[in-house]
Amino acid sequence: MNNSLVDKKKTQMDFIAPAKEGEIVEGTVIKATTNSLYLDLGAKGIGTISGKEFFENKNQLKNLQPGQKITVKIICVETEEGYRGLSLMNAMQDLAWKELAKEQEKQTVFDVTVHSANKGGLICFLNGIQGFLPTSQLLPEHFPRVEGADPAKIASELQKMVGSTIKVRIFDLNPGQNKLILSEKAVQKEEHEKKLISLRPGAIVEGKISGITHFGVFIIFEDGLEGLILSAEIPTDKQLQVGQTVKARITEITNNKVYLSLKI
Repeated sequence: MNNSLVDKKKTQMDFIAPAKEGEIVEGTVIKATTNSLYLDLGAKGIGTISGKEFFENKNQLKNLQPGQKITVKIICVETEEGYRGLSLMNAMQDLAWKELAKEQEKQTVFDVTVHSANKGGLICFLNGIQGFLPTSQLLPEHFPRVEGADPAKIASELQKMVGSTIKVRIFDLNPGQNKLILSEKAVQKEEHEKKLISLRPGAIVEGKISGITHFGVFIIFEDGLEGLILSAEIPTDKQLQVGQTVKARITEITNNKVYLSLKI
């Protein structure tokens, strides 16, 4: 590059539109070398993607031709060579976060593939951003019912979901903390609340046992609704196992939770 051209343009443009670190701008490709890409940023001067930023994104940059436009982020107002230091990856991530924020406002439902799991929940990706789906936001049929809440057993149960596709909504996001929290429950929240309104204490329902713990038994009934039968509401001579179909009486509905009894 012609340094005199860079200096002249930089001096002129700093008065018109000073560049700011963290700014997202569009640049036109001027030329590429084996280790750098030079861009005309218009009123923001001339910038370069080089060093680590270039090599980490070399596959995306190597085929760009002069005259093509790309979106980049200014990560350094002035490098040692006098250019604007640019990043393609940072720009892509910033734009991805902004797009996710819009989708959260619209309450968009996403189909995501479970990438991995740990004792706390599932790892999924949206727009290239890693998201976390905690167990508390799983639908009842996917919640790991493990006696004693053994972390290793919980992780083992969740591992069974790796590779499966599920529907989620964005529960919370914070780009500054690189936090993207997803929810499976939120997808069916409105439908779930409507179903609860139709239920009444005293009604008899039929469902399948989905989990057994020291404090009670969970059953799934009424098209995915889940209820809890506390230990005190289970006859002492009653033998129960996961998958078994039982009839139970609704005793209470509170805080969107259904409590039942086998003492009909």
